[in-house]
Amino acid sequence: MSSYNDFAEFYDGLNLDVSYPERARYILTLFEKYDRKPSLLLDLACGTGGFSIEFAKSGIEVIGVDSSAAMLSKAYDKAQKLGLNILFLCQKAEDLDLYGTVDGAVCCMDSVNHIIDYAELCRSFKKVALFLEKDRLFIFDVNTEYKHKEILSNNTFILENEDVFCAWQNQCSDNGVYVDMQLDFFKRTGQSSYERFTEYITERVYLHSELVNALNESGFLLLDVLEDMSFTKPGINSERNFYIAKRV
Repeated sequence: MSSYNDFAEFYDGLNLDVSYPERARYILTLFEKYDRKPSLLLDLACGTGGFSIEFAKSGIEVIGVDSSAAMLSKAYDKAQKLGLNILFLCQKAEDLDLYGTVDGAVCCMDSVNHIIDYAELCRSFKKVALFLEKDRLFIFDVNTEYKHKEILSNNTFILENEDVFCAWQNQCSDNGVYVDMQLDFFKRTGQSSYERFTEYITERVYLHSELVNALNESGFLLLDVLEDMSFTKPGINSERNFYIAKRV
């Protein structure tokens, strides 16, 4: 499994097309739809803190958790520069250990797909349930089977900015369940010289039934599934879906 150490350095610069403010507002709207806006929110697999920062800006107390110390270092520095007091913890999802309960939890940007073992996914969901107050919401998104098979699988993407060039190559497993990603970063070190870094990441395709079962096994009730950034049911060509579950 990747530690995301090199990826952390380039993550924000290569994700400028992600509108964290817009996405954070959408997620908060989902909480408000069920009259469950949190005052203390767990941002699981928070990465470099893009969502944690936006939630904190809205007045919510945030705990950001990620397994990558490099990602968390970026997140902490960004929050400090903005004067935001966010608690960041370096933990794997399945080892989540908080000081008390939270009244809301999120896991954004297909981080669930990065948990490639179903048993580990269940352990992670159970940890969220352990620290989430009863009747409160856990909201997460996933890349769909359609996106994995029709867009990501066996495809190559190029990402670049003035500081780094990234060649992103994907390979689908024979059983169609996993997508292995190789990201080759070329960091500019001079006018015509580059330093190369490589990260290997795997995503898993989770069927809707698998996610429902994992939630049920972990103490959650699925309330709704919505297409990305919308309030409509997913279609067959949906690329990202949001799951809204209640702790029971």
